[in-house]
Amino acid sequence: MSDECKVTVDAGVCKMVTVITAKANPETGMVDIDIQSDCPNILKMSWSIKPICPYTEVEEEMCKTDIYTLASGTLPHAACPVPCGIIKAVEVAGDLGLKRDVTIKIE
Repeated sequence: MSDECKVTVDAGVCKMVTVITAKANPETGMVDIDIQSDCPNILKMSWSIKPICPYTEVEEEMCKTDIYTLASGTLPHAACPVPCGIIKAVEVAGDLGLKRDVTIKIE
């Protein structure tokens, strides 16, 4: 497993920044998530995030992942990019993806 992945999400117009640190636990195969955010909704969501199995999270239907399930019960905006950032961090820390930037460009 990759040892750690840090993802910074600038959510855009709300000017809220979230830093996600995902770290693989080689003993359990799970990924631990730490979230620091300017957004009170993201912080509230983060309190419920438990260690995540990267295989289950990445292979599950989008609306059934642990992260998107928590997001849909906590976040007021479906367009928030932070849940995607969390799953990308889990994917990389779980050695299921490469450290490559993701970009959403709005023109």
